[in-house]
Amino acid sequence: MAILLLALPVCASPVQAATSAAADTHVYLLRGVLNIFSLGLDQIAAKLQAQGFNVTIANYLSWSSLADEAAAEYRSGRTRTIVLVGHSSGATALPDMVARLDRLGAPVKLAIGLDSVFRTSLSGRVGRYINFYVANGNGEPVAKTSQFHGELDNIDVGRIGMAHLTIDKSEIMQRKVIGAIDAITFGGSRVTPGGQKPRPDARAARPARSAATERN
Repeated sequence: MAILLLALPVCASPVQAATSAAADTHVYLLRGVLNIFSLGLDQIAAKLQAQGFNVTIANYLSWSSLADEAAAEYRSGRTRTIVLVGHSSGATALPDMVARLDRLGAPVKLAIGLDSVFRTSLSGRVGRYINFYVANGNGEPVAKTSQFHGELDNIDVGRIGMAHLTIDKSEIMQRKVIGAIDAITFGGSRVTPGGQKPRPDARAARPARSAATERN
């Protein structure tokens, strides 16, 4: 009997699985023209890090070098899931970053734009692209090209009172962003039989950082 028990496979617990999934995911957050207007991304980053995610925050001007870095991590196996989040000009840069990562062989699982003020179009592969925009302001929907492969959602959040300078700081929008990231990382509900949602150990992930090329 003892020999039989030793031969049984040891399965990871739900908490261990959640910790591993978060640690295998790297979230890149791109601020807008002036970093002082996208500070809600810092709040999102802190909440994601508390769940165990690897997080990098940078100015949108760093998108190309960050794409190269993300692709290198993906090819090395250090990162299995790439997530992009951008506000304002950071949201405008997301389609270019998605396309570059696709060319580099590192597909984006999820990209979330928060009110890009310029009209953009998507090409390349992305699991899901969510564009939250303020139609009664300067926000624009994102268009598809024939080279785009994935799911695109254009969502007007001006109807629920969002504005360009506050969309990233809104608790409602932060919950939407983090909820979408959790959904593609952990799948369905993570409630344990005891009724509690496990919290991955944040120490499993690399510390959050700002890109060295970030500009003020």
